Amino acid sequence: MISILSFIVVIGICVISHEFGHYITAKACGVQVHEFSFGMGPVLWKHKIERTLWSVRAFPIGGFVRLAGMEEEQPGENVIPGKGFNDKKAWQRFLILFNGPLVNVFLAIILTAFFLSGHGVVNMTSTAVGSIMENLPAQAEGLQAGDLILSVNGESVSNWVEMARSIREAASTGPVTLEIEREGARFKKTISIPFNSTYGAALLGVRPPFVRYGAFTALKNAFSYTVSMSIEMIQGIIRWALRAQDVEVTGPIGIATMAGEAAKQGIWTFISFLALINLNLGLINLFPFPALDGGRLVFILGEIATRKRLPERVENYIHFVGFVLLISLILFITWKDISRIFSL
Repeated sequence: MISILSFIVVIGICVISHEFGHYITAKACGVQVHEFSFGMGPVLWKHKIERTLWSVRAFPIGGFVRLAGMEEEQPGENVIPGKGFNDKKAWQRFLILFNGPLVNVFLAIILTAFFLSGHGVVNMTSTAVGSIMENLPAQAEGLQAGDLILSVNGESVSNWVEMARSIREAASTGPVTLEIEREGARFKKTISIPFNSTYGAALLGVRPPFVRYGAFTALKNAFSYTVSMSIEMIQGIIRWALRAQDVEVTGPIGIATMAGEAAKQGIWTFISFLALINLNLGLINLFPFPALDGGRLVFILGEIATRKRLPERVENYIHFVGFVLLISLILFITWKDISRIFSL
């Protein structure tokens, strides 16, 4: 039950924010909106405000904003002259499509900043010691929280990853000499760091400090983190598409399972998971594939570049084929998720 509820919360926030990006931009550009819906399938609830129908549907696996003039009019719906999506200039149509994924990416940044300021993370950007592990060489040699490790066997180190790697490599050849700064004073310690079978490596026994950032620093770091994660995700999608690397892909059932696990681990884990899913949704929707926002953006960019527009019937057919392929892919991934869960 917790997986289902967590899934609905995650998908609800991601989908509603995404579609709201489309909706608010469409309204700003003077496009008539027929319907704003969360979910697919039969309508469970609906309410009309002015000319827009707000609805909740039976299957919480997506949502949509139905814009006037996109050949999706239902009986009794009319398009006000000049208010159709295709009546608008190319740059306006581009913004309407682009701002859906953009809101997801923006929300991912805000959630990440909230996580960094409210929960915090280990600080791997320096070599400052946050805490000392018991019954390991660091404790025996008197290292303390707040110590700054400046060098390993005479080689300067500037961040935690570099320091840890240097210590492991040096420990394999004999005692390790550390240069340490404590309260402004510098001194050296030569420490024997034996192989630790419990951890599977030579372990000094120090942990990095845990840090919470102020609002501005958290927002700046969240932006940097989101950019780095975006690059990694795009590279992963390309490698998966080219079959250059095995990348684990999951569908609605897999997301529901992961959402449930994240919720069980606490609110902060759930928030970080929600940020990751929003970023995924934003980037995937910008992928230049027919039926996705990115595919439609490609057609608009082509129109801007050539000053010629592809006939609507042709473009709609291309997007329909893309939609069928996407649904087929989702069904295939869902079957793999089911097989994985039940070991079929």
